[in-house]
Amino acid sequence: MADTKFNNTALLVIDMQNDFILDDGLMRVDGGKAIVPNVIKAVEIARQHGILVVWVVREHDPLGRDVELFRQHLYSTGTVGPTSKGSPGAELVDGLEIKEGDYKVVKMRFSAFFATHLNSFLRTAGIDSLVIVGVQTPNCIRQTVFDAVELDYKSITIIVDATAAATPEIHAGM
Repeated sequence: MADTKFNNTALLVIDMQNDFILDDGLMRVDGGKAIVPNVIKAVEIARQHGILVVWVVREHDPLGRDVELFRQHLYSTGTVGPTSKGSPGAELVDGLEIKEGDYKVVKMRFSAFFATHLNSFLRTAGIDSLVIVGVQTPNCIRQTVFDAVELDYKSITIIVDATAAATPEIHAGM
């Protein structure tokens, strides 16, 4: 049963995709695999309380035409680059799935807000509070939080044991 006190809250699940989490992922975040159970639990709890679950993912053009300049070399001719649309690497890790009522946003840069319609969607849904999980803390998590602050979200919560970076020291420093 939905808990109405959370009607204005959304859980943003950021970049929990095979290429970022699995041992053979093309952009593996070393701490990513360890947080999967906690991310699964966060999603379950959010759904139990009627919190909107928003899946923020990267799905790049297979030729790399929409990636950052510093990553274009990863999309050379004849290779599948990280999180290429339709590739296994772009899929959510096992245990996580988009369900009816959830929402998916595709981003091309670190922030979930940059050049996406996420803010408009959340505001239309009456969302003013965010809970954030996923990878990676110094890049996509941090940039999304900075943008959420700039966009005047009332409350922004990061679940520390459901976010990760390449090392525990980098994660703690964020």
